[in-house]
Amino acid sequence: MSSDQMRFLDESLADPPWRYSPPWWLPGGHAQTIWAARCAQNHGGIRPAWTRERWTTPDGDFIDVDQTCHTVGVDAPLLVLFHGLEGSSASQYAVAFADFASTRGIACAVPHFRGCSGELNHAPRAYHSGDHAEVDWILNRFVAANPRRSILAVGVSLGGNALLRWAGEKGSTVPTQVKAVAAVCSPLDLAAGGHAIGKGFNRWVYTRMFLASMVPKALKKLEQHPGLFDRTALMAARDLYAFDNVFTAPLHGFKNTDDYWARASAKPLLRDVRIPALALNARNDPFVPAESLPKKAEVSHSVCLWQPEQGGHVGFPAPAAGWLGLPGHVRAMPEAVGQWLMKHL
Repeated sequence: MSSDQMRFLDESLADPPWRYSPPWWLPGGHAQTIWAARCAQNHGGIRPAWTRERWTTPDGDFIDVDQTCHTVGVDAPLLVLFHGLEGSSASQYAVAFADFASTRGIACAVPHFRGCSGELNHAPRAYHSGDHAEVDWILNRFVAANPRRSILAVGVSLGGNALLRWAGEKGSTVPTQVKAVAAVCSPLDLAAGGHAIGKGFNRWVYTRMFLASMVPKALKKLEQHPGLFDRTALMAARDLYAFDNVFTAPLHGFKNTDDYWARASAKPLLRDVRIPALALNARNDPFVPAESLPKKAEVSHSVCLWQPEQGGHVGFPAPAAGWLGLPGHVRAMPEAVGQWLMKHL
């Protein structure tokens, strides 16, 4: 039996995997990633309107939470989306998930990790890939504020690792209102993903894109809190490993990048997950090496693995109607993931 046949057998024992096929004119993980982020349509419907709330955190800081304005019943389910690195409610995938929620008559909310809503947070910290304590506080606040709603949660990339880390940490103590969780294109082995994004084409394109956003925000954080980290070392950082060594790791209680990537990864805790959980990863994701993806033997029976051969990183573009299917749209993945989540209500 081939490895592909064995992988399909493993996945089908938990739940039939999603069969994604990219448009013929988007071959390869880089094309699928970049087109979906830069060129494809956000979704198939009207761009959502958001209303924003500011929540005060337990340590006296704040986060901003955007919730969709479409009308839903008082007991309609709530879909909570945790965005990826430097993402927000304006990200392509957030818009597409909001559109899915609107068409299904469910509420949708995007809590922003600290510093990602357009305003720098106050505390001498930001956010990180293993921020399960923040996820726990956010979800418990949603539970308390929505006693009649079932809650579904999806995390994208960094947000998905943090969400599955939370599910593993909580085990059987997940609030009963939270019915299912999903992680999309998440680097569940942070070291493997971190090293992959620091090499070759990834380093010159994606790493530079992320650092162009993260370094200025870090410098503003240094203005807020002089002496917080070494400015010279930060300015010398040319990859995420160096950035995390100077900024992310020490600000969030880790010794260094290696300690951060090891302790924050969700993969080692997937055996402890007791809530229905989906981990969707394309095997051609430029950020997440296929060999680092979890296997069925490494997860609990509650975890469903979807690992299609194609899709890129938070890509999964689908053809649009019209000539050659251009420009394409990114609604296919939120539709598949959203339907999977709703099966567990």
